[in-house]
Amino acid sequence: MGEGLTINAKKILVAVCGGIAAYKVAELVRLLRKQTMQVRVVMTQSACEFITPLTFQALSGHPVQTRLLDEQQENSMGHINLARWADVIIVAPATANMMAKLSYGLADDLISTLCLAANCPIYVAPAMNQSMWQKAVTQENLARLEQHGMVIIPPEAGEQACGEIGIGRMAEPVVILQQIQQGFLKSPERVIENVPLDEKHLTTGLLKGVKVLISAGPTREPLDPVRFLTNRSSGKMGYALAEAALQAGAIVTLVSGPVQLKAPAAVLLIEVETAEQMYQAVLSAAPQQAIYIGAAAVADYTPVQVEGQKIKTEGGENTLFLQKTKDILASVAALKQRPFVVGFAAETDQLEVYAKGKLLRKGIDLIAANWVGQKQGGFDKDENALHVFWHEGEKKLAMTDKKTLAHQLIELIMERMNEKNTAKNSG
Repeated sequence: MGEGLTINAKKILVAVCGGIAAYKVAELVRLLRKQTMQVRVVMTQSACEFITPLTFQALSGHPVQTRLLDEQQENSMGHINLARWADVIIVAPATANMMAKLSYGLADDLISTLCLAANCPIYVAPAMNQSMWQKAVTQENLARLEQHGMVIIPPEAGEQACGEIGIGRMAEPVVILQQIQQGFLKSPERVIENVPLDEKHLTTGLLKGVKVLISAGPTREPLDPVRFLTNRSSGKMGYALAEAALQAGAIVTLVSGPVQLKAPAAVLLIEVETAEQMYQAVLSAAPQQAIYIGAAAVADYTPVQVEGQKIKTEGGENTLFLQKTKDILASVAALKQRPFVVGFAAETDQLEVYAKGKLLRKGIDLIAANWVGQKQGGFDKDENALHVFWHEGEKKLAMTDKKTLAHQLIELIMERMNEKNTAKNSG
């Protein structure tokens, strides 16, 4: 995977409170480690009732602290040592009880004491029953935490473990990861490396200061611990677009599936694996972007059930049940605060018919269509050709290397977006 935003020196302290959402924090720790961050975990006693410290020790590579005073520490002040060690603290799931403690500055357990002693940024990811979330006192505590400078990662709406439906589900791990990465991006101590300019493709200034979100690569939909469904996408086109946008002066966020590519150093890189993770990452970032380019080959279907053990072959034939994944392009296009949306269509036949249908059906602004399954161009190739459609016209971009093609497409996107904005303002 690419290196992307250089954050490997960052030290993340994950503080786990007692709630059913604690199981999702295991995935968060895995994602943080995948970004080469140093991770340590602390837990409340009640959190240990939902998930064992051993799980987090295996995922983080470090012992998990659950007690306020640790006799193993030389000065018995492990909480102070951890507070000084961390560059960032993430409280997840943050229960209503913990939010109340933090809002009033209480320090009667490990996590509340750590947060009171810390000088680093603190992120809070609440999770609780929807009625508890809606209570005035909880909202007052929330406002007080924000006044204290803590960053709130809002809970999501949906069905809860108690069977009720409403706001209170902890944000998905990939969304929490994204918030942390964006915090590092804004940090004054982070210096963005100069983006090397290729004179052949010099378009600097075309997108100066414009926020561009790009998704790239395939997704992997797990069947069991060793098998998954995927596709032939290499991510080369999406990564070329990220580089072209950077050279045009854009501020680029790249959401990438599993690829064997190195991302440009100045992008905010968010690595995901499944279609659901890509959906969460893209939908979380999209409202803050001017342009979204959906170059990823996202799985249309995912297994209904993921087996916990390797599926054995002794039984002969096996039936696989699949369900539709969420439509990322259409969901971004339907946002109230939406960017200029660019989709891709890879087709083996009737390219123009299917591409135009997708453009209209999903409500997007522009679609770049290309042939696949042919000798030249397409998936996992260094060259490609595009037939680009928008509601008022079309343009063919001839077969060339993907880096050149990416610059051509970026210029076309900017032309169309400016034209759309001009028409909107004049109307």
